[in-house]
Amino acid sequence: MSRIRLTMAQALLKFLDQQYISVDGVETKFVKGVMGIFGHGNVTGIGEALERSAGELQYIQGKNEQGMVHSAAAYAKQTNRKQIYACTSSIGPGALNMVTAAATATVNRIPVLLLPGDNFASRQPDPVLQQLEDSGDYTVSATDCFKPVSKYWDRIIRPEQLMSAAVQAMRVLTNPAETGAVTLALPQDVQAEAYDYPESFFSKRVHYVDRCSPAPAALLRAVELMKGKKNPLIMAGGGVLYSEAAGELLEFAETFGIPVAETQAGKSVISWRHPLSVGGVGVTGTLAANRLAQQADLIIGVGTRYSDFTTSSKSAFENTEVQFLNINVNGLDASKLNGVSLIADSREGLNALREALSAVQYRSAYANGDILALKEQWDAEVDRLYALENEQGLTQTRALGVINRAIGSSAVIVCAAGSLPGDLHRVWRCEEPKTYHMEYGFSCMGYEVSGAFGAALAEPNREVYALVGDGSYLMLHSEIVTSLQEGTKFTVLLFDNHGYQCIHNLQRGHGSDGFGNEFRYRDAETGRLTGSYMPIDFAAHARSMGVKTYKAGTAEQLEEALRQAKEETVTTLIEIPVLPGTNTGGYESWWNVGVPEVSASGKVVSAHKEMKNRIEQIHLF
Repeated sequence: MSRIRLTMAQALLKFLDQQYISVDGVETKFVKGVMGIFGHGNVTGIGEALERSAGELQYIQGKNEQGMVHSAAAYAKQTNRKQIYACTSSIGPGALNMVTAAATATVNRIPVLLLPGDNFASRQPDPVLQQLEDSGDYTVSATDCFKPVSKYWDRIIRPEQLMSAAVQAMRVLTNPAETGAVTLALPQDVQAEAYDYPESFFSKRVHYVDRCSPAPAALLRAVELMKGKKNPLIMAGGGVLYSEAAGELLEFAETFGIPVAETQAGKSVISWRHPLSVGGVGVTGTLAANRLAQQADLIIGVGTRYSDFTTSSKSAFENTEVQFLNINVNGLDASKLNGVSLIADSREGLNALREALSAVQYRSAYANGDILALKEQWDAEVDRLYALENEQGLTQTRALGVINRAIGSSAVIVCAAGSLPGDLHRVWRCEEPKTYHMEYGFSCMGYEVSGAFGAALAEPNREVYALVGDGSYLMLHSEIVTSLQEGTKFTVLLFDNHGYQCIHNLQRGHGSDGFGNEFRYRDAETGRLTGSYMPIDFAAHARSMGVKTYKAGTAEQLEEALRQAKEETVTTLIEIPVLPGTNTGGYESWWNVGVPEVSASGKVVSAHKEMKNRIEQIHLF
């Protein structure tokens, strides 16, 4: 058996460069490249290997470790999990900066490969700079923090261990049912140690994603369940998009006359114009979808992990006869809400169930025009919100209406946190799949700008827009510089509403007078942050980094700025001052957030009683 002598880091890159994924007979190079920030924990290991022997792997220089992992996750999400970037950091703070983004990827079932540096395996120079020491367990290091947020975790303390660890990492990354963050902790001395690796380890490997078909017995159970149901509602999740099953979902819905509601991850699977499309569901849902959920006797969850937002903390379903049928490749997700599980790829599951239901001549019992009447009522409400004027300034929903019409049906929007996800889920009108990129599994502030860079890398022929609040922008905007460095353009639409207004609204809706959520100066008399708003010039800040910038305080200015931004060739930012509190809310939804039972405020105590009464009415646990 022929062998080749390489350092562990060199061998890792050589291995990654030969990984491919095959879906429906189409092969794709799985690892596009490596995003990294170098430090003493990786610069002389992986850094040297990337410099001298990266093969075809592209290196992208990150500016913040969390941001670059968000970018890698967004890239994988936008490519339907068919291609990834690995991410490398030094030890200590560099590694720990990736933990939040690792959790974001895992919660959203998105593959990312993390390669943090680690302490010396030899322990000869311990404790080294940035080393975390545990007096009771000297094997503990900062990279142990990745264990609870990773779907696979390993530490390579001998160079030959790479061979089994790398194969296991690929197994998880390419498995739709298991995927998420994978962490290979790399001690800085081991990265540079050499070993005689078998050349066969570096042969081309193709990871076949075979679509999982439902078991015949499970299919029979699903048909028996549906035969007795008259008013089903489809909840389409992100798995429909990853499975590229939008067409199959539409055919299923049309065959049986079933309305389609969308989760945040599933939005864009069906055009808003379709008569069976009722929009987002749950806490951030439309009135049409939420009313149908209240009446439904069956929820068909396709490729969704559910969440308290999707189910309105399980209060969305008022029909005491409601049951759940869950089509999912992941057994955990398929079993939720005591549902009948149909463990299958979304495309295969929908096709098999459609054929089986057609054989028994199933049809929903919605009266003619019922679904369309709800849809038309909601469409009129969106028109109203899009046209909403306020003499004091630009409303958030008016701004979204201008943007929705101006950017075109094939543009991709990216968002994650604040009040914007609620408004977008309700009122954004998608016409094409994969144009709505929302990270709402973790709703991680700071994802927006980094995610837009990743989406733009994945979709270089589409216009990509980051819709971000001022709070999220301040938290993490550094990958703007990376986009300029890489010549990868996207447009940041920065909604300036003077703070964390989403949570400010949540506070006041549950008895608070509002505390600590607006960007105000400290008042000299009260000692609290109740002074005037802080005048932050976001456009000037972005311009200092080399970004093209515009400001738009009216609908007309915004429309013109969007037109000009399309013509720009580099990353662009439009600062959009919007009136606080002009976001959407309600529409017969509810969210359990836990309100204090005891408080000096009577309003808070009253809000607690209302919350408790609502919980007692829920029949699903």
